Amino acid sequence: MEQFFSTFSARTIWTPELIVVLIVFSTLYFLFTGPLRHHFSDSEPVPTRRKVYFHLGLIAIYFGFGGPLYVAGHMMLSMHMLSMAIVYLIAPPLLLLGLPSWFFSYFTRFKLVRGIFLVLGFPILGLVLFNAMISFYHIPFTFDTLMQNEGWHNVYQLGMLFAAMLMWWHLVPRLTTKYDLSELKKMGYMFASGALFTPACVLIIFAGAPLYAIYTDATAWSVAISYCLPPGTTPPYELFTTGDQRLAILPPLQDQQLGGASMKVIQELVYGVAIGYVFKQWMTRDKETNNKVTYQEYEMVEQPNS
Repeated sequence: MEQFFSTFSARTIWTPELIVVLIVFSTLYFLFTGPLRHHFSDSEPVPTRRKVYFHLGLIAIYFGFGGPLYVAGHMMLSMHMLSMAIVYLIAPPLLLLGLPSWFFSYFTRFKLVRGIFLVLGFPILGLVLFNAMISFYHIPFTFDTLMQNEGWHNVYQLGMLFAAMLMWWHLVPRLTTKYDLSELKKMGYMFASGALFTPACVLIIFAGAPLYAIYTDATAWSVAISYCLPPGTTPPYELFTTGDQRLAILPPLQDQQLGGASMKVIQELVYGVAIGYVFKQWMTRDKETNNKVTYQEYEMVEQPNS
């Protein structure tokens, strides 16, 4: 740990550029939910818990796309997988829960937006697109190519985040649409997503040898790590030698297996929480419905005596 912080500069480790971008999003959030809220029809005060959800989502974005974990992900696949789990499995539902429904309602006034959502809002699209992009990303050729090309890697990362938002939308919808899923269908949706998520993790866990060149080849690694460094900085090649100088705690194969296993475990935990939340909503709705029916029956019985 000490070697990590002594080798890389503060700018490399903490990614101040990303912090600035996230502060801008936070500022816009407080403006639109505060002083500018009256510009949105049917707007209401945003509860504190939603503000907390949104900013926890921004923090998750930071640790997925920047910060120490992102840099460590260029040294250890397990750290890279952890950052991916945070940004694609945890950040999307937090961001959606943090945004008020009236924010989305405002944009549905426009016919073009409604038309776009009519296509993108189809449940199967988000389910298949997100899991397909995750699986394609972890094919060795794709992974090594993207990690060594900053531009395409950033584009693909944002694409996966967008696909993750599409998938999570159907579990934490902020609007009532024609695609709304029942609680039972939401639970089935999560089980299907978990099944489609599995192949990428299995590929990584059960591979008999290291799959990705950037963790085993010094040339590929130096190209990938250079995108984390300030322009003109020479990659610290001494970190890629064997012995105590390496930051990786485990050998590449064991680190790869840990990465695949941790990704799958986090996915199961997150989806398990989501399924539990949906089941609780289902039970609450059924209880309210039963109470309403009971009250109506009571009223029908009492009415003739009134």
